[in-house]
Amino acid sequence: MINVILLLNSDWVLFFARTVLATVMIYYGLPKTRDLKSNARDFAKMGFKPGWLWGTITAFIEFFGGVAILVGFLAEIAATLMAFQAIVGMIWKITKTNKPFIDWSYDLMLLAVSLIIITFGSGAYSIFSLF
Repeated sequence: MINVILLLNSDWVLFFARTVLATVMIYYGLPKTRDLKSNARDFAKMGFKPGWLWGTITAFIEFFGGVAILVGFLAEIAATLMAFQAIVGMIWKITKTNKPFIDWSYDLMLLAVSLIIITFGSGAYSIFSLF
């Protein structure tokens, strides 16, 4: 049991947190980047005007930020943008659509993981650590 605990150091935890956040963001960002026009219409319908601007920014933050976090290059900057996006998502869901906790708890978890990466960096298992 002690050997397992010794293997689980902060670098592995940061690697896991980075991988999870990056995978989720790439998963949601890739379809948005493939069809920016449809994404823009969706954002305009939600009240984010102009939809092409906010939809494109969101798609790029999710996809390219996810890639940056996955490899650990400028992960803190990407995580900061994702944290801001999660905050905007929570505020919008709470105030504009009056959604229950179950609908905005996902954004809260993304914010928490983003804050971990912002605070502790990308860790030893990243491209940035090579420099």
